[in-house]
Amino acid sequence: MKLSIVLSTHTAQFQAVAFKGDFEANVAKIAGWGYDGVELAIRDPNLVDADELLRVVSAHGLEVPAIGTGQAWGEEGLSFTDPDPEVRAAAIQRVCDHVPFAARTGAVIIIGLLRGIVKPGVSHDQAYAWLVDALQRCSAAAARHGVRLVLEPINRYETTLINNVEQGLALIEAVGADNFGLLLDTFHMNIEEPVIEDSIRACGDRVFHFHVADSNRWYPGAGHLDFKSILGTLFATGYQGYVSGEFMPLPDADTSAQRSIAYLRWLYS
Repeated sequence: MKLSIVLSTHTAQFQAVAFKGDFEANVAKIAGWGYDGVELAIRDPNLVDADELLRVVSAHGLEVPAIGTGQAWGEEGLSFTDPDPEVRAAAIQRVCDHVPFAARTGAVIIIGLLRGIVKPGVSHDQAYAWLVDALQRCSAAAARHGVRLVLEPINRYETTLINNVEQGLALIEAVGADNFGLLLDTFHMNIEEPVIEDSIRACGDRVFHFHVADSNRWYPGAGHLDFKSILGTLFATGYQGYVSGEFMPLPDADTSAQRSIAYLRWLYS
């Protein structure tokens, strides 16, 4: 089992990112605790030094399994479903700008809330059509460099666009790109999926990345989710990717990261 944790390259508002601030110090701590990789949350790849990021990560023996794009939504309001065509175009371009770094690292590019919400005055059908078009464009751009995209089903309280696995699989069919799949997150699945294990099985090999947080969005082991069963089901599908921690930094970032990896390693000891 390959384990990673989300690390932001810049200060961010999103609360479920345990590590922000001094990048190199955080990478050193994460490697020291035994993680295999860092999932990098990057708002704008044009504002980071890719060579320096890779130098730091590689120096500590870590990989970059995924790139999170959520800060483009949270900090700038970019999305695929904004009524303003310039905003939609900027969101598509932002994903395309992530492709070179993803190609260098083998990372998947995550589409979380960058997909957007259904804004007032926009029908659900129109928003969905914009979403499909944007994903087709981004997937085509990524495919030319051997990069995969993943969309994360997110619970109904944050968006009405793609809340569960069933809707995610339908979206995969609509987009029609082999390099487009799903990121499953146990926090959102606990809200939206009747049986988490059944939903994982339904995805089969279209799970390209996996997030763990417990039922309360704390680190795994702090809530009531059965991670032995959940991860066992995931690996039974043939999944060989990373299990990446995205949870609240509670009681603090260092403690949550250490307790998460200790618990997940214990499950498979």
